[in-house]
Amino acid sequence: MDITSIGGIVFAIAMILVGQRLEGGHVGSILQLTAAMIVFGGTIGAVAVAFPRKDFVHGLKLVKLAFGDKGRDMGGIARQLVDYASVARRDGVLALEGRLGEVSDPFMRRALQFVVDGVDANVTRDTLEGAIDAEFEENAVAGKVWESAGGFAPTVGILGAVLGLIHVMENLNDPSKLGGGIATAFVATVYGVGSANLFFLPFAAKIKRKLQLEKERKTLIAEGVLSIQEGINPRVLEEKLRAFTGEEAPPPEKKAA
Repeated sequence: MDITSIGGIVFAIAMILVGQRLEGGHVGSILQLTAAMIVFGGTIGAVAVAFPRKDFVHGLKLVKLAFGDKGRDMGGIARQLVDYASVARRDGVLALEGRLGEVSDPFMRRALQFVVDGVDANVTRDTLEGAIDAEFEENAVAGKVWESAGGFAPTVGILGAVLGLIHVMENLNDPSKLGGGIATAFVATVYGVGSANLFFLPFAAKIKRKLQLEKERKTLIAEGVLSIQEGINPRVLEEKLRAFTGEEAPPPEKKAA
């Protein structure tokens, strides 16, 4: 679970409600079922029109990326690849076949299988890079779906406010209802702007960032496996992969005097 997503939403809503309370307001004044129906129903409908059904459903499903926290131990992956490089250099690439069973990551297992099967290095590179780019592009639509929702929601909120004001204007003969009617009308604007900036746009940003991190993780694996296929020295590979992990090289050992 990504604690920053949950914590951020809870903190933002809490501060808004506390601020409203300090200004003398109460929660009941912003709980309007009709406004919620107009804003969220209108936003969902607009997004459904903007995207094909497959992309729309895929975008809704991938909201889990905003709340999930998949471990990405880049340093651990790099060390694992260096270990496989040592095995391949010492015993040959066919020795890696016996290690495939311990590889839990499907992408890494697939990449290593190419090496074991003796697939041409250019074919291996093209296949792995193509798979990485295709998956990234396919999933990137999820961020666009939520980003579009963030763009539509404020406008639909204004639409809801205008509809509410029309209702108020129809009851000008009863001045006692004007204040409450106008306040209710603007709740739709609060829902539209609030949902866009507290939910939809942050979801889009978090999804895009996690997709980028996943792409970097798979790129690290691809580069490591391709280096193993080339027969690169494990120590050189370790240095090469530090560019992906961001880890600093260990200090040189001091020679005994």
